[in-house]
Amino acid sequence: MSNKSFTTTRRRLLQAGAAGASVLAMPGLIGRASAQEKLKVAAIYTVPVEQQWVSRIHIAANAAVERGEIEYVFSENTSNSDYERVMREYSEAGHDLIVGEIFAVEDAARQVARDYPDKAYLMGSSFLPQDDTPNLAVFDNYIQDASYLSGIIAGAMTKSKNIGMVGGFPIPEVNRLMHAFMAGVKEMAPDTTFQVAFIGSWFDPPKAKETAFAQIDAGADIMYAERFGVSDAAKEKGILAIGNVIDTQPDYPDTVVASALWHFEPTLDAAIAKVKAGEFKAENYGLYSFMKEGGCSLAPLGTFEGKVPQEALDLVAEKESAIKSGDFTVEINDEEPKSS
Repeated sequence: MSNKSFTTTRRRLLQAGAAGASVLAMPGLIGRASAQEKLKVAAIYTVPVEQQWVSRIHIAANAAVERGEIEYVFSENTSNSDYERVMREYSEAGHDLIVGEIFAVEDAARQVARDYPDKAYLMGSSFLPQDDTPNLAVFDNYIQDASYLSGIIAGAMTKSKNIGMVGGFPIPEVNRLMHAFMAGVKEMAPDTTFQVAFIGSWFDPPKAKETAFAQIDAGADIMYAERFGVSDAAKEKGILAIGNVIDTQPDYPDTVVASALWHFEPTLDAAIAKVKAGEFKAENYGLYSFMKEGGCSLAPLGTFEGKVPQEALDLVAEKESAIKSGDFTVEINDEEPKSS
């Protein structure tokens, strides 16, 4: 692995030991010979591990390391043009489970999976599992439940009834969270208008900040911070923000009123268990991100405790209970959201 894509500085990499034998338990099922051995897991990230989406995967992997279940290495800042090569090198190196994000490299990644049928691949993807890659399962951050609840709080806190929203790209995993948030807002403030923009990058804080400034200047008094940089703009302008995927309130104690959190542990833990049991196959692991599976939650109010109207908190509690029991389902809308 070249130094360009395989990070050995700034992070303590947990190096994998000797390669364990992989077995093909039966057609379409991938697994290890011994469930007692530590699984060798590699992850490929196209952005720094500090980036919110990737950080949740990284945290879950390190938790599995701490439990003694896996050995874990990773690459960050891997370019799309380099992704296939890194996948192949990890596959050749004897890793049992390879985790990553193939939104921009679907065809190349699936070809790698076909070339290494005894390896298990768990990949973030906008597509469903495919029959021609029985060893490649897909996942996505289906945290629309928590996004909806954060919208209820935003709807109770906006005064101008104008909310700004800055995302990376208008792809399903972003779109569905924005729509769920907007639906939550309208529970409390049905006449709210939304300014929606996408910056065309997963990690460009200056551009996200500049876009947020424009929306604030146009009347937004709450920002939906799908990307890093948006909360910085909200802080500088003295307005509120809603976090996404991670809890950024510790960094913005007077700005971030609520956050929809993604917990990748249920997704990764299920994959690890299935690989060890010889039961890994092409499945949609996105379901493990649902609130009823423990895959997402609303962050504690923290510094905004006592500042959110009780009416909103009561509705959040009611809807959260209904979501977990299955009595209420947040709509999944993958269409690109538009300004209103």
